[in-house]
Amino acid sequence: MYHPQKYSIPDERMKPFIDPVEIWDFINQAKPEKQQVRDIIQKSLDKNRLTLQETALLVQTTDPELIEEIKEGAHQLKQRIYGERIVLFAPLYVGNLCVNNCSYCGFRAGNTQQKRSTLTLDDLAAQVKVLEDAGQKRLILVYGEHPRYNPEFIAETVRTVYGVKSGNGEIRRVNINAAPLDIDGFRTVHEAKIGTYQIFQETYHEETYGKVHLGGMKRDFNWRLTALDRAQEAGIDDVGIGALLGLYDWRFEVLGLVRHVNHFEAVYNVGPHTISFPRIQNASNLNIDRSHLVSDADFTKLVAILRLAVPYTGMILTAREPSAVRDEVLKFGVSQIDGGTNIQIKGYTDMAENQDLEKEQFQINDNRPLNEIMDELIGRGLIPSFCTSCYRMGRTGEHFMEFSVPGFIKRFCQPNAMLTLAEYLEDYAPPATKEKGYQLIEKKLTEFDDPQFKQRLIERLALIKQGKRDLYF
Repeated sequence: MYHPQKYSIPDERMKPFIDPVEIWDFINQAKPEKQQVRDIIQKSLDKNRLTLQETALLVQTTDPELIEEIKEGAHQLKQRIYGERIVLFAPLYVGNLCVNNCSYCGFRAGNTQQKRSTLTLDDLAAQVKVLEDAGQKRLILVYGEHPRYNPEFIAETVRTVYGVKSGNGEIRRVNINAAPLDIDGFRTVHEAKIGTYQIFQETYHEETYGKVHLGGMKRDFNWRLTALDRAQEAGIDDVGIGALLGLYDWRFEVLGLVRHVNHFEAVYNVGPHTISFPRIQNASNLNIDRSHLVSDADFTKLVAILRLAVPYTGMILTAREPSAVRDEVLKFGVSQIDGGTNIQIKGYTDMAENQDLEKEQFQINDNRPLNEIMDELIGRGLIPSFCTSCYRMGRTGEHFMEFSVPGFIKRFCQPNAMLTLAEYLEDYAPPATKEKGYQLIEKKLTEFDDPQFKQRLIERLALIKQGKRDLYF
């Protein structure tokens, strides 16, 4: 099931699409001028996707004044499309067995210091209960690449998570970060009603890819590159892409991500649901070339560029980043973050006070409890959201594009965020956070122009205070 040689690519849709010469030509030929950069920003503010050439011009912009305009444009665009809500989720590591030898990863097979384990279904349910009791509604399950973690195992873990109920707590959306599968494997996982299937290419530069992936199934660049095509063929229309920044030149990786988006749109008439851009962090026995590590200044710039390049796509920022960096780039287009994160196996029930890199894939730099993050977001006027309505209303894949590309998604996201925030305030928040949260909700209610819709929202908020749950538009 896992071996690429057992799978023959049947048509053009699942063939490689990255041309490094093309990408470097765009970068090297880009000579940005002030008006040109400003016109590109305006094009994005009109909610139009940027081309590779336009993205390259932003990437090559070094004028500090223009970089600030790029960031401000990204901030405005996020406000126009998504409003002020920030979606929250938690990662849950199911197992760290792995056959791969990736030089940047603590799970790699050659790391004999890594402590290996896999959650039993009872262990998994116990982790989920702790997360539900904290207020989480959205999880991403993470697996090493190993024959034990086959599609049937993944599907069984997903069904287990959905079956755990604790008080008013429930998980309404289970996303997956796991190894590439063949089409039949993706179908098996899809039938378990997963949300997004997330696979990071790590680096879009094939030569570098070969240098950092030293063994295991992951060595096959093209098998991984076309993995989410197979997911689409299997009916999974919500997929997440990403690059691990620091393996190769970040400018190339940004254009690689945009090229991946172009591929999905051209072939499937839908972009990826999310883009992730994690930076390399310390890991057990980390062994990499550090010449491409990304500075904070370049990181904040590239986040803003990605927001402008793909206006409708969700952007995920994880707890790899320290809180100060997370707070900064939230302004430039990030729409999803994790909170209350622990990436050790059984980490949520063990509640380890100290990080142990020999139990983790990499180092976490923001380990604040969920309520601390909720409280801070509320204090900044942002609406923490656990919303899953689009998935349950069928607004996924191409249907999601119908809403999100024109910017209409803001009409759903902000009120649904307020409803899930009210649930959290009623069920989990301490008194101080509850008071601040309802003050924010009252303030946001005054901003609705449609009196009939506003009244419907007020009625739903009242029902939540009376004990109703899972209300959405």
